[in-house]
Amino acid sequence: MKVALIGVGMIGGSLLAAWRRAGLVTAAVGCDVEAEALARARQLGLIEHGVERPEAAVAGADLVVVATPVGAMAAVFAQLAPALPPAAIVVDVGSTKADVVAGARAALGAAFARFVPAHPIAGKEHPGVEQASADLFAGRRAIVTPTAETDPQALSRVEQWLAATGARVERMDAGEHDRIFAAVSHLPHLLSFALVAAIGAEPDGERKMGYGGAGFRDFTRIAASSPVMWRDICVANRAALGDELRAYRAALERLQRAVDAGDARALQQTFEQAARLRRHWKGVTDAG
Repeated sequence: MKVALIGVGMIGGSLLAAWRRAGLVTAAVGCDVEAEALARARQLGLIEHGVERPEAAVAGADLVVVATPVGAMAAVFAQLAPALPPAAIVVDVGSTKADVVAGARAALGAAFARFVPAHPIAGKEHPGVEQASADLFAGRRAIVTPTAETDPQALSRVEQWLAATGARVERMDAGEHDRIFAAVSHLPHLLSFALVAAIGAEPDGERKMGYGGAGFRDFTRIAASSPVMWRDICVANRAALGDELRAYRAALERLQRAVDAGDARALQQTFEQAARLRRHWKGVTDAG
């Protein structure tokens, strides 16, 4: 198939790398506002050539992959819609789904039936197409959130293509997706960014961070992720994320009271509950 990749970064580049290894791609065109990203993708053999505008990228494409930050997707759909080939399938790889589905429905017209919302659950803390890997999705989940209008054949083909990367493909409602990932992905990234920013803003923040060990490193690893991407995710999923953040702040308030009172019992109860849950989750993940 001929692929048009709109947004040439780690996720889209990794999809192309996996599909090329599987023999599924005959040609690929990249579209990105950053000329350097297009040049790197060509050097890596992921694309044959690059363009700056989505409507130029999709000519003759069998599959269009929209891998921009989610805040830009609605505008991208509007740009590429008039130039879409009649049978082209469109898929996104965004970390939020309800807003992306709404943007696609508004912009794609009849082609919305050939739009398959997707979220391959994998990544690295450092962005950029140079981080792309054909193995990125192996053994990971890839979620699709089809709508009532989604063409079954388009859905089936996208699921097959995602499975060809080594991912385990699941279907999910878009609203459920956004609620779940607000808790297990979006909130942790928000907290990691907040912790690094808070310590770094202190007068001796740099000195403190210089003493950070394994715990600080592990907790803050994801704070090196793309600020633009995570800004858009937090805004797009703000209702569900806001609920999770309020619940977390309530938990922090309980811990604040326990710390201020020197309430060792309350602290231990919270820590023991969390430790049991984390150990169980780790066991399930390792076994899977």
